[in-house]
Amino acid sequence: MVFSSPVFLYLFLPLSLLLVGGAALVDRLRRKRPTVQNLVLLALSLAFYLFGSGDQLFLLLGVVAITHIAGLVIERTAWRRAGLATGVGLQVAALGFFKYANFFVDQASIVSVWLGGSTVEWRHIGLPIGISFFTFQAISYLVDIYRREQEALDNPLDVALFISMFPQLIAGPIVRYGEVAAQLRQRHTTRTDLALGATRFTWGLVKKVWLADSVAAIADAAFNVPLAQLNSGVALLGAFAYAFQIYFDFSAYSDMAIGLGRIFGFRFPENFDRPYSAVSITDFWRRWHQTLSFWFRDYVYIPLGGSRGSSWHTYRNLWIVFLLSGFWHGAAWTFVIWGAFHGGLLSLERMARRRKLPQLPVPVRRLITFLLVVVGFTIFRAESLDQGLAFWTHMVWPSGTELPPRMLPALSHRNVGILVLSFATVALPGSFTMGRFLSSDTPSTARSITRLAVATAGAVAVSAILATANFSPFIYFRF
Repeated sequence: MVFSSPVFLYLFLPLSLLLVGGAALVDRLRRKRPTVQNLVLLALSLAFYLFGSGDQLFLLLGVVAITHIAGLVIERTAWRRAGLATGVGLQVAALGFFKYANFFVDQASIVSVWLGGSTVEWRHIGLPIGISFFTFQAISYLVDIYRREQEALDNPLDVALFISMFPQLIAGPIVRYGEVAAQLRQRHTTRTDLALGATRFTWGLVKKVWLADSVAAIADAAFNVPLAQLNSGVALLGAFAYAFQIYFDFSAYSDMAIGLGRIFGFRFPENFDRPYSAVSITDFWRRWHQTLSFWFRDYVYIPLGGSRGSSWHTYRNLWIVFLLSGFWHGAAWTFVIWGAFHGGLLSLERMARRRKLPQLPVPVRRLITFLLVVVGFTIFRAESLDQGLAFWTHMVWPSGTELPPRMLPALSHRNVGILVLSFATVALPGSFTMGRFLSSDTPSTARSITRLAVATAGAVAVSAILATANFSPFIYFRF
């Protein structure tokens, strides 16, 4: 179920607000922990997942059961290490099977044919929606209990709500248990929370419908051009359009998830901090998909040794983390290359810092970083290695700028105008983030005016959805 779809906006969301609001009233009259709210929100979350993925709901429930049992074993028995290994191992096995089995079978078939054999018989496995996100949340829960940073939950329903909460179930932010533990036990949504949460949600809706989907039309048209018709104009236009699309699309989902969470009394972590204002690739990864970056830092990079060892060990750890990050995004060689690309850039930056090479001016560093990120996202978007390498070739080697006729319908005045506006946003101050500005508790006339403008734009965006039935899934749904 897409947050920008009419069925969510006009059926599921109002029903959720009504039911959770009624449950909150019951809990307040009982003067106890939000038990009824948790039950209602859990039921809504399972219904949300069932609507989008059908029988794959049993996989989600299986992850919940494994996480709950393993957490209790880790905390309350002498088999702490065995409980951790079993719990994490089963989670990784499930993720590996559903997300990567098709890929490895395809590679085995290629090798078999190359050696003179036949292809491997295999029935294609569908990818459960959100498995990469809720699996990582479950793993962090178990590891934090093992490290004695958190206590295991007694009630399996609380574990289920933590893992399956619908605002961030499908595409994050990746929420750690410690960030919402107190709110699962006690929370109270004020009128301010409702207002600010609704504003943040609306801002995400505007970004998705007005910005992301507009530049998506240009990106999709460019990447659908046959390789024989590809030239520098198509490649550059598609590369920049996709870089803006993935940022607006994914950050829009995060805005909407954070807004919904606040409406229901939860404070989810921020996930973006103006990543295209970064002055280095290292800085970019502190700003882009922050919850995933910090997850890999705390659960992979630091346990491997981080930067505490020799330079070689540090570079090795960086490459491992970013190869895993690339593979986490998708089972294809394009994602592996994207991860290796960023791992290599981070290693080069670390080498430069160690040798204390002179720094370029900040505007130049911002421009170089942005262009490198765009280059990386090109292979990330490509449907195949051949397409990705062809785009890279045309991006660096001039080969004409004439656009094929099949691209022209995507180049409407609105779409081109949004793309131009997108370039302008790159030049904004790196310290300003609209989502945080809108959801801040600090009173301000400028903030109030901006909220009114966002609410108006949101109403227009919703009207456009209803009038055209034109809404698309979020990019990260497929990861």
